[in-house]
Amino acid sequence: MSTTTVTAPTPGTADMTSFLPRKLVRARPLFDPEIVRRALKDSFLKLNPAVQFKNPVMFVVEVGAAVTTVLLLRDLLTRTPGTGFSLQIAIWLWFTVVFANFAEAMAEARGKAQADSLRKTKTDSIAKRIGAKNKVEEVPASRFRAGDVVICEVGDIIPGDGEVIEGIATVDESVITGESAPGTRV
Repeated sequence: MSTTTVTAPTPGTADMTSFLPRKLVRARPLFDPEIVRRALKDSFLKLNPAVQFKNPVMFVVEVGAAVTTVLLLRDLLTRTPGTGFSLQIAIWLWFTVVFANFAEAMAEARGKAQADSLRKTKTDSIAKRIGAKNKVEEVPASRFRAGDVVICEVGDIIPGDGEVIEGIATVDESVITGESAPGTRV
């Protein structure tokens, strides 16, 4: 597959977000409702000890929360005085486990959303491949194979990863849209 090289923006011409592509500056908000819903559901599904066992620290916290909850229930049934402390400890331990699961699920959900977006870009993008007898043909990026030669012009989406073999190429403010120098062959 082919692509172009990336160059840094010219110094002194940008604000604090200029090193980010425009699309990323306007990316999904941190607490996007769709991602939060998925993360909330996953944070409770991850309470399964078989899942928690993969993370030893959180597994120990979950076991501690379960033991504290059992002791709290015992104290409540026997009407032992001073159960408020046990209640607070149980609540804090469960909160810690659920919040850790939520944070992990948020990161996973955002990663999945970005991967889906990139996958969609790859399947939707059309690029100009040089085929037999130097004939230029437009093909979907998903059909590119190693060794294919692609022509990228200004405004084209860079179809994949590769090296510039002729011309010059820059991707200034928008890596996502894949702008490159006119007539660059990659």
